[in-house]
Amino acid sequence: MSKALIVYGTRYGAAASTSQEIADILRQKGIEVDVVNAKEQKIKEISQYALVIVGSGIQMNRWTSEPEQFLKNHRKELANKQVALFVCCGSATDKTKPELAEKARRKYLEEKAAKYQLHPVALGLFGGVYNFNKVPWYAKKAMDAEKPKIAAAYKETQPGIYDTRDLNAIRIWTEELGKKV
Repeated sequence: MSKALIVYGTRYGAAASTSQEIADILRQKGIEVDVVNAKEQKIKEISQYALVIVGSGIQMNRWTSEPEQFLKNHRKELANKQVALFVCCGSATDKTKPELAEKARRKYLEEKAAKYQLHPVALGLFGGVYNFNKVPWYAKKAMDAEKPKIAAAYKETQPGIYDTRDLNAIRIWTEELGKKV
């Protein structure tokens, strides 16, 4: 049986629930999967994994620091493994600005892979979660200006929270990834 590791970093929960969705689909394919929140647990050993998936939420144009550190710490080992990267980024799936998706794919996935000399078998660009209840003070004014546009384009899943992810796209991406393991 193949074994996979999913390491993620999250701020508002999108990367966490996306990681669980990916794990559920891979498990249905008979792949053993460990899911790790990089903020809560440090991974020291990855030799037992055939596939390593690393994901992050994006905020202020950055990955969360913990999965980034994982890539840095394990770059040599990852070079000899099947690797997939994904990000959850609301602006990358902005229906009013489709050109942002290509820019986000390049910046958050392709450039990240190149930085660590990785050759991923899959790159996933998924939507994110806008949580207006937890907007940091320094971003509040900008986010308040964006809220009407986001509210018009996406469903409010809880008061003040808008999920821009397409779960079907995540499932399709994972199905394709599962065929490569």
